[in-house]
Amino acid sequence: MRELKKYLKDYRKECILGPLFKLLETGFELLVPLVVAAMIDRGIGAKDTALIIRYCLLLVCLGFAGFCAAIIAQYFAAKASTGFAAKIRAALFTHLHCFSAAQCDRIGVSRMTTLMTSDTQQVQTGLNLTLRLLLRSPFVVFGAVGMAFTVDTRAARIFVITVPLLFIVVFAIMLIGIRCFAGVQTALSGVLGTVRENLTGTRVIRAFCAEKREQNTFRTRNNTLLQKQLFSGRISALLSPLTYVLINLAVVVLIWQGALRVQMGALSVGAVVALYNYMSQILIELIKMANLVINVTKSVACANRIAQILQEDAPEYAVLSPGENELPAVFNLEKDAVTFSNVQLRYHLTAEPALNDISFSVAPGETIGIIGPTGSGKSSLIQLIPRFYDATQRV
Repeated sequence: MRELKKYLKDYRKECILGPLFKLLETGFELLVPLVVAAMIDRGIGAKDTALIIRYCLLLVCLGFAGFCAAIIAQYFAAKASTGFAAKIRAALFTHLHCFSAAQCDRIGVSRMTTLMTSDTQQVQTGLNLTLRLLLRSPFVVFGAVGMAFTVDTRAARIFVITVPLLFIVVFAIMLIGIRCFAGVQTALSGVLGTVRENLTGTRVIRAFCAEKREQNTFRTRNNTLLQKQLFSGRISALLSPLTYVLINLAVVVLIWQGALRVQMGALSVGAVVALYNYMSQILIELIKMANLVINVTKSVACANRIAQILQEDAPEYAVLSPGENELPAVFNLEKDAVTFSNVQLRYHLTAEPALNDISFSVAPGETIGIIGPTGSGKSSLIQLIPRFYDATQRV
């Protein structure tokens, strides 16, 4: 994750202002139950129509102010998240083009495609939700608990018991979900790799009558992805029912205790309504937090996968900076565009080299033809030439 923080430097203002405007919206929202309680006790109880109208206008003003703050916060969050994702995507694109053929084979084209599409999009979504909800949801939860103490200290003890239990459930599921989603993304890369191999190597598969084998390979990897997704989904699905059960039990206890205290004359009806509204706010925010936890869990797993690739060093010939005069011995830019001298290519985790003792020179403006039967290594050589040519163009 630390590897990706540098791409947020240009969006520090948005990362600060977005959450601040969300907190401003939250402050307006926490005042609403107190206004409703005052309207019930002072306006409806006293049958004062003018006072009720004033309180209604105050509620409209609070709602409009909160709406404006939310729109501004949404703008800053969207600007920061989309810009952040664009920088990561550009950095990945540049970094992956510096890898050698062996590195690309080891990482896999399917994984690189997943990193630049699905993983980067998930990181963008996670940052957007984080800027909008990471501070808002805890602020609403703890703010509602604090406001409940201003209404009635005895009834607010129910909040003190309920909120820690809810946080334990949320964070326990979050920690389990991070590991589960990392496995899901790895399995997805395997499925994408199988599909790509079959699409690009259709002729070779048919030539060697390997259709059944490839079908079995795809079926195995697809089932693996299915099982990992089902397990991850079951873990994530536990979050909503568990939070609903805890919140509704707290609401039942709150209404029961509130009714008893109203009968005793220690609490007003408006205060009970305010406490119920604060408990409802906690319920809504915890549902949002549950969705935030699920998305942030996925985003952290995707960000770790991206950072792992960005931290991997590229080979020396591919990272020559402009102005350096030293080149590998295979290049002679004055005479030849590309010169191969006894070149050998071995794919990752293979015992025998795919190409051996390849020697030729291509002068500027010349065209080379590569002829050979299926499986002779033509594609390997064709993929190898542009990598060396690109390296010469960097100098």
